[in-house]
Amino acid sequence: MAEKLKERKQMDKKYFWDLSTLFKNDAAFEKALKDFAKEPAKIAVFRGKLKDAKTIARCMKAKTEAERKLSNLFSYAHQRKDEDTRADKAQSMYSRTYSAYVAYDTATSFVQPEILSLPQAKLEKIAKDKALAEYRYSMEKLLRAKPHTLTSEQENVLAQMGEAFATPGEVANMLMDADLVFDSVKDAKGKSRELTESGFILLQRSTDRTLRKNAFHSFYKTYAEHQNTFAASYAAQVKTDAANARVRGFAGSRAAGMFHENIPASVYDGLIKTIRKHMPLMYRYLKLRKKILGIRDLHYYDIYAPLAGAAAGKYSYEEAQKLVLDATAVLGKEYTDTVRSAFRDRWIDVYPNKGKRGGAYSGGSYDSNPYILLNYNGTLNDVSTLIHEMGHSMHSWFSNKHQPPQDADYTIFVAEVASTVNENLLVEHLLGKTKAPKQRIALLNQYLEGFRATVFRQTMFAEFEMKAHAMQEAGKPLNATELNKLYLGLIRDYFGRDLVIDEAVKHEWSRIPHFYNPFYVYKYATGYSAAVALSEGILAGKKDAVKRYLEFLSLGGSCDPIDALKHAGVDLTTKKPIEQAMKKFAAVLEEAEDVAKKL
Repeated sequence: MAEKLKERKQMDKKYFWDLSTLFKNDAAFEKALKDFAKEPAKIAVFRGKLKDAKTIARCMKAKTEAERKLSNLFSYAHQRKDEDTRADKAQSMYSRTYSAYVAYDTATSFVQPEILSLPQAKLEKIAKDKALAEYRYSMEKLLRAKPHTLTSEQENVLAQMGEAFATPGEVANMLMDADLVFDSVKDAKGKSRELTESGFILLQRSTDRTLRKNAFHSFYKTYAEHQNTFAASYAAQVKTDAANARVRGFAGSRAAGMFHENIPASVYDGLIKTIRKHMPLMYRYLKLRKKILGIRDLHYYDIYAPLAGAAAGKYSYEEAQKLVLDATAVLGKEYTDTVRSAFRDRWIDVYPNKGKRGGAYSGGSYDSNPYILLNYNGTLNDVSTLIHEMGHSMHSWFSNKHQPPQDADYTIFVAEVASTVNENLLVEHLLGKTKAPKQRIALLNQYLEGFRATVFRQTMFAEFEMKAHAMQEAGKPLNATELNKLYLGLIRDYFGRDLVIDEAVKHEWSRIPHFYNPFYVYKYATGYSAAVALSEGILAGKKDAVKRYLEFLSLGGSCDPIDALKHAGVDLTTKKPIEQAMKKFAAVLEEAEDVAKKL
């Protein structure tokens, strides 16, 4: 790939995703969006009639079909927008789809409060009626929501505010993806390099320390110039979260955020407590980093640097595909055959282009195949990202295959499990083929970075988010100064004395889009810990490990996520999975320390 990003129209379309399983083209999308305007009326006819099981069942089926159509529209518009965030047409498609969602949500907001207005005894009897058998879990969740559901009129008002509530996140995303322009930076040879949001981490992984340093300071200089806007945007999000929690009768924003997945607060608190207990392992890792890199002072711009220089190598996209297939072979033929389909049938948008959304994700709808957005640059980390997102997509594929649409969507709490299992399978596969110390340390680095970035870092994010919401709820200001101070303090706690804390890193919180999805980030750390237990069992050939894992993928959203993981063999209501993850981290770190002696 050339260093300078191309316009999308200049690139080979065989590396673009094929969105035709959603809509044939933009014209077909526009027709479907126009037709969707009829859907709210189909639900509105049930207003005032939701008093018996058969009527409620008909209403739920109508909502399921309408929401399938809405999901197709959202997926298509979202992915078209992400191809080039500068494109007015795609932005308009997404904006109009969001407006259609708000109109639909407003028109149908009466359903839940009307059902829940029924007397408790009658509602419990209706929930057990055979007419609602296919909505058993939906009714369970509905009954659980009864204490936090408002009147029909109040729910209608909140629904009308849906688009406004999403504004803080939209503002932050547009700043990050479309409006921020970074100064180009020079490498050690004085060559000018382009700096972009999507390319920043790639430069931070460079073996050129001058480039890393210059990119770091240029990047956060731009964020600092917009710190008040980011702070105002995030403060608005936190205030919105608090207001929603308050009007629904929750003890606070975190209680509201964890309610819908039925996750006890002890899981969140236990994660932070256990990771803080094991922080000496992170400090030890950073000492190893400093030693291998051969530098006197380890800075924040050094923590992504590869420990074995260029030994990790470069991988063409075609080589990456083979690695994904080889690493996941242990999961069986059905799994790998479907992965081959993903590559063959263009589920994936591969390379970066000008205006393309940064990062990576897995998307799609119940009626389409899953889709993957990448910004592939050929590094080992990019291969890891590919197999990570493929894990998400395979989770969706198994779930959609085995569950009806109302039970197919798995929750965020389990979403990172399948992706991380895949990452672990990849690293273990490569370690099994590699003896040379430099190549081996590069792979162990990949493993260690998974723990640093997904367990330690995401737990730090979770603590930041928890404390930011607590500050707001206590009436303290959430301005740039206070948010920067909070974040910098956590960086010092989580990384210790062996890291030189560059002042600029205090702005890092403002580039984390997940903070606009309240109490989301902790699930990365719990999911990673669960994945360590599962991948270790699979690779050890533990009896029924693959079978139970594929059954877990197939459960989708048909039960509480805690119970789905228990089915797979992991109980996150205990500290055991987090402790197991830390034990694995310690073992990988010890091996890396031994290999480092041979370098």
